[in-house]
Amino acid sequence: MGILEDKSRARLFYKYLSKVYDQVNPFIWNEEMRAEALELLALDPDDRVLDVGCGTGFGTEGLLQYSDDVHGLDQSIHQMEKAFEKFGKTDEVNFYRGDAERLPFADDSFDAVWSSGSIEYWPNPVDALAEFRRVVKPGGSVLVVGPNYPSSSLFQRLADAIMLFYDEAEADRMFAEAGFDDVQHVTMGPSYNPEIAITTLARVPDA
Repeated sequence: MGILEDKSRARLFYKYLSKVYDQVNPFIWNEEMRAEALELLALDPDDRVLDVGCGTGFGTEGLLQYSDDVHGLDQSIHQMEKAFEKFGKTDEVNFYRGDAERLPFADDSFDAVWSSGSIEYWPNPVDALAEFRRVVKPGGSVLVVGPNYPSSSLFQRLADAIMLFYDEAEADRMFAEAGFDDVQHVTMGPSYNPEIAITTLARVPDA
């Protein structure tokens, strides 16, 4: 387990990163990548959508272009304070402080779940994905963006020491264990590394 796959360390990390997150983020996860992922999710305007690990609201901002019923959850109050400045606490978006592995919502509460740049910090990603499946209605979609596993053995060792990086095979395993159907993957990234991120779209089985 990487050093940032610990919730207290991750919160401390984001306490300081939140000050510059919106300036640094475009070099790793930019608007073009977000738009490509949103097209995959294919939301309807009346869909109730949850953004898990919403952070400062970069993904949330994209979701608002497709739905008027967007909810955001994060464990870092410092990140969320930046999102409050953009959207208010309950104006455009309803925000909640919480844990991806223990979502504070009833079964079948959402039409879709989006999570970008969060899975790499979850100590138990299958548990979190199972929670996504629980809160999404049958037939609904879940989209997760995470860091693609490096091809270089040197960078693999470095990645493993920091946080969760994974490839398509590992994503297949995690989503299958969490009970999803129709799992598909797309790699994406900025021009300097077009495969830096792995985006996984999966469907909650019909009842």
